Amino acid sequence: MIHVVIGTKAQLIKMAPILKTFQQEHIDYNHISTGQHQATMDDILANFGLKKPDYVLYKGKDITSVVKMFVWLMSNLFKTILHRQKIFKSDKHGIVLVHGDTFSTLLGAMMGKLAGLKVAHVESGLRSFNLFHPFPEEITRILTFRLSDYMFCPGEWAEKNLAKYKGIKINTQINTLYDSLRFALPAIENISDVSIPKHKYGIVTLHRFENLYNYDALNQVISIVEKISQKKFLLFILHKPTKKKLIKFDFYHRLKNNPNIEFRERYDYFKFIKLILTAEFVVSDGGSNQEECYYLGKPILLLRKASERNEGLGENCVLSQYDMSIINDFIDNVSQYSFDFKKLPVSPSKMIVEACKKFS
Repeated sequence: MIHVVIGTKAQLIKMAPILKTFQQEHIDYNHISTGQHQATMDDILANFGLKKPDYVLYKGKDITSVVKMFVWLMSNLFKTILHRQKIFKSDKHGIVLVHGDTFSTLLGAMMGKLAGLKVAHVESGLRSFNLFHPFPEEITRILTFRLSDYMFCPGEWAEKNLAKYKGIKINTQINTLYDSLRFALPAIENISDVSIPKHKYGIVTLHRFENLYNYDALNQVISIVEKISQKKFLLFILHKPTKKKLIKFDFYHRLKNNPNIEFRERYDYFKFIKLILTAEFVVSDGGSNQEECYYLGKPILLLRKASERNEGLGENCVLSQYDMSIINDFIDNVSQYSFDFKKLPVSPSKMIVEACKKFS
């Protein structure tokens, strides 16, 4: 049997086309939710027409700090030891499919090993080669590589990064997010309940630990956002941990009172992509946003020192390294980083499903 362990919104979005293909081909799968994120997960399942989780490990509040994540991780591992027969439906020969670089990724891989099952890692092989950028994601990936029996790599570069690891490597050429966008775009045309500014605007979305963990880190990115707002109108999307830190360090009201910044609560996936499609550019620290903007041909500024992804770098994506000269050049010449939606002839999700059928 195929067991799919998912915990975050980004993971569900990228795994959705795989799950959709399972359903279309009448392949039974066991959807295990780690509960790392709760908000908007049902919306994403509805967006893609997917079944709800078969088993939920955790039903508390969203996990928003590294310390809480560690406690949550250990608690769920202990739960797996006690209830692994129930969680994995007494399966002894199946595959546990995990995705990406979150604590849910590592948890799923460890759960699979505890249950004596094979582990398959989707979006495997991505590296920044800097343990602290992004942190803790880079460390999580390395640990997951060591636990994986099958590795689905979104490109030749990612595959080469796994040369020293034992698992079987499968090059899917691109990320499954491309299939998510291809599914979403026709439905987005019919969405009418998203408030689109009548003038040009950029989107700001920040959530990574290295940008939020203390006052100095957050002050640096907020100062950059404020400087960009002197030239461009911005919609600031509020992730829960980001909003919490903005309030804690007294940035919330400062940004809210800025006439060129408008706060927006988080959207479901389809509505957020509609907002991106009509935006002039995106400012983000998210790897998924980097990929989305590359496939959509949307200019994006990454507020990071390093990225584990190659998508768009040197084309539509600029890695800021928090350097105002780089940032100003991007903002002043943003139209130069735009191109049309990339039409690619491959479906990574179908490749992964075919491999799972073969290995399970």
